[in-house]
Amino acid sequence: MNDSELTAALTSVLSRALGEPISAADVAAAGGYDDLRLYEGKVRDCYISAARGHRILVASDRLSAFDHVIDTIPCKGQVLNQLAAFWFEQTSHLVPNHVLSVPDAQVTIGRELVPIAAEFVVRAYLTGVTSTSIWRAYEQGHREFAGHALPDGLVKNAKLPHAIVTPSTKAAHGDHDETVSRAQLLARGEVTAEVFDRAAALALTLFAHGQAYALTRGLILADTKYEFGLNAAGEVVVMDEIHTPDSSRYWFADDFAARHAAGDEPRSLDKEFVRRFLAEELGYRGDGPSPRLPDAVRVEAALRYVRNYEMVTGREFVPDLTDPRTRILAALRQAKAMP
Repeated sequence: MNDSELTAALTSVLSRALGEPISAADVAAAGGYDDLRLYEGKVRDCYISAARGHRILVASDRLSAFDHVIDTIPCKGQVLNQLAAFWFEQTSHLVPNHVLSVPDAQVTIGRELVPIAAEFVVRAYLTGVTSTSIWRAYEQGHREFAGHALPDGLVKNAKLPHAIVTPSTKAAHGDHDETVSRAQLLARGEVTAEVFDRAAALALTLFAHGQAYALTRGLILADTKYEFGLNAAGEVVVMDEIHTPDSSRYWFADDFAARHAAGDEPRSLDKEFVRRFLAEELGYRGDGPSPRLPDAVRVEAALRYVRNYEMVTGREFVPDLTDPRTRILAALRQAKAMP
């Protein structure tokens, strides 16, 4: 599918995004579950079965920015779920993950874990526009970030001396995430030193692999976030998503050095495009009611997500334009019937 055909296809589904969660009763009936509770995240709707130890994650087309759900991006859920599945498979030899099956383009069935109460953000560059970004802190004169000392004389988008883990709290809907240090997390009693250090080491392992692989595809993985949980054996397991355009910042490698030297922003393939539009064009950084995005911005964002998928995986993205509710429930029925 060429760019013009894909643009037309994405435009046609703007109003058909999975904006409302499927009911837990529908999912339970389709998947053969006796007990399900719904946890609605900013992007993913999670249907949790304590009895089976399963979590069904449905990646919606919702887009979150500045800790708020802003709008929907057509086919975003399909791109995110398939990219996450790709990266989980790519890294399964390095770090155990939660994936049991991927029965639909927008659905992952994973093991239910005990979540570690922090997001593990790994940063290799001094960048960002959000209130929790390392660049915003540095610009304001701070030379320590999440417990890491930063050298003087850096400019925006400069490469850090080495990748650092900068934990963030997991904010409830409408609240802002908070960047914290390892010491702060330990002092709050939200995680033990042993678990934190194991998860941080795994995060750096995943990031190093992701950076090396992305570079072979012409991309720089500038930063990302990971979520981990503990299984019944106490093993640290990566979950949710990894290295997607929602959780990561991707830049084109071919002209990064030249643009950086000229003081220009890197060309990106992630949702930073939307963040910049909100901040620079609409003056929105997370305070007050979230604005709607023009359809042209939503489609442009979708095209960037798709290009990220195609560059990373080397596969063509073919959107499934059938009704997502009907398709997802049918996939769960089929998954239930499989041995």
